[in-house]
Amino acid sequence: MNRPAMVWLFESGVASDIIMVVIACEAIWLRLRRHWQIVAILCRLMPGLLMMLALRAALTAQGWVWIALPLTLSFPFHLADLRFGPGRRAKK
Repeated sequence: MNRPAMVWLFESGVASDIIMVVIACEAIWLRLRRHWQIVAILCRLMPGLLMMLALRAALTAQGWVWIALPLTLSFPFHLADLRFGPGRRAKK
């Protein structure tokens, strides 16, 4: 049976790894070019990073705990971004 050429990208979790590298590059860019504080960067990017970890766990058939844990941990970071994230002062 002939499978599409890029199936391995998702079955191995490499697709989510690529996205996590892009998120890391964005964090570096925000720090060096935009001069964001580390806390602001973490508040903004950690929810997406944790969701990518959950996606990787799901794609590689890990146990449900390894999917649920990063998804659960992403929520407080999302709330922190809403409360303390960059641009918060501009909206007042």
